[in-house]
Amino acid sequence: MATEFDGRVRDGRGDDLPVLLSIWERSVRATHDFLTGADIRDLVPVVRDQALPSVRLLIAADADGRIAGFLGLDGNRVEMLFVDPDHFGCGVGRALIEAAAALAGPRLDLDVNEQNPGARGFYAALGFIETGRSPLDGQGRAFPLIHLRRS
Repeated sequence: MATEFDGRVRDGRGDDLPVLLSIWERSVRATHDFLTGADIRDLVPVVRDQALPSVRLLIAADADGRIAGFLGLDGNRVEMLFVDPDHFGCGVGRALIEAAAALAGPRLDLDVNEQNPGARGFYAALGFIETGRSPLDGQGRAFPLIHLRRS
């Protein structure tokens, strides 16, 4: 049984990026079974060189300072949220969403892959509601996105 997250959320630093990329890949492999290994390999440079540097990074670190997950925030938009699979179900994602809301205000917007039912359920449990759907993801691939909002 996973223990409740008892760490803290802090701003990201440049030296966090290698760990964040590793968490991203491990989390995607654990949750995005609709992506092939080639899809994930193709996304690594996009995440590393474009996605991570373009957002305000919030880092969930455990009591020993080890990173358990991260969130990328752009205004009131959550651009990414990934949790280390070793910390699934511990409250890391919830802590990151609440930290984002404290910074951005109560309204948060985000997109979630339609084929990721675990994430969809997680966001629904936190009060996000569906506001729309796009048939393609941000790279123009046929991975539909569900648009969500929490007010």
